[in-house]
Amino acid sequence: MTDREFVLEIRKGNQQAFRMFVEKYQLTVIKTCNGFIHNLEDAEDIAQEVFLEVYKSIHNFREESKLSTWLYRIAVNRSLNHLRKYKLNKNLKSIESLFMTNKNMINEIRDNSNLLPDDKIEQSEKVKILYRAIDSLSTNQRISFILNKYEDLSYKEIAEIMNTSLSAVESLIHRAKINLQKKLFNYYKKN
Repeated sequence: MTDREFVLEIRKGNQQAFRMFVEKYQLTVIKTCNGFIHNLEDAEDIAQEVFLEVYKSIHNFREESKLSTWLYRIAVNRSLNHLRKYKLNKNLKSIESLFMTNKNMINEIRDNSNLLPDDKIEQSEKVKILYRAIDSLSTNQRISFILNKYEDLSYKEIAEIMNTSLSAVESLIHRAKINLQKKLFNYYKKN
């Protein structure tokens, strides 16, 4: 089924067409969300929200861009909204943690007693460092970099998703790479 046929059938309320649409794009949406969130379970939850939004707002889709471009926009926006909420919740939890009792701290230590082998811990730490570096990029640099490197989208497709020019995307990705190199170099130089 083509994207145009998906739009027409979903607008008619065809549940089978919507299921096929979800099956076609589900992994792509989850992968995109995970590129921002770095947590597969949260990415899967956000993907569900993305598809619900598509279902509810398919009648508003103006077909000025490809369906996949519209889907990416929704996934990126939902992911960024999740990150904003997460940062707010994280700040509230850090305030709560100031009042944590010693008993809670002991329980946390016990929960972490089943550590992974050293090499897995080291690998996990490297991934966290990379994610932190990516997360520290400006929003537009992060979006363009993730869509290019995680989703393997062309600069042209990214320009459509971000509603910007091709040269702006080229510049964003170039600056993102330079910024990541600097951040990672400085981190490893210090450590």
